[in-house]
Amino acid sequence: MAEVPLPPQLQEQLARLSQLQQTYQVVTSQRQQLEQDLLEVDRALGELEKMSDEAIVYKSIGAILVESKRQKLIEELMERKELLNMRIKVLTRQQSRTEEQLKDLQQKVQERLRTPT
Repeated sequence: MAEVPLPPQLQEQLARLSQLQQTYQVVTSQRQQLEQDLLEVDRALGELEKMSDEAIVYKSIGAILVESKRQKLIEELMERKELLNMRIKVLTRQQSRTEEQLKDLQQKVQERLRTPT
């Protein structure tokens, strides 16, 4: 029995479906990395909060440690935390949109495959 070639429109939909799946995986991976970074920032802030203002603290710049002021580090970490939260929110919205597009396209492809042309 010979294979029936897929109609061009269905081929395009399948290619788009594959592209959306890849986009979803990339966005999910990026969001997970940012959430991990956020946890590290929260842990660092927690440790800094336990210290006195006079405590000697260091921050990593590349491959070296540089002495810094505790309050300045807290401010830098709070800014980083705010930025991470904002980026996570954007990626979460993008992930939701991509997931919806995936569901819609999967449904359309399944309907096309069920209905003979």
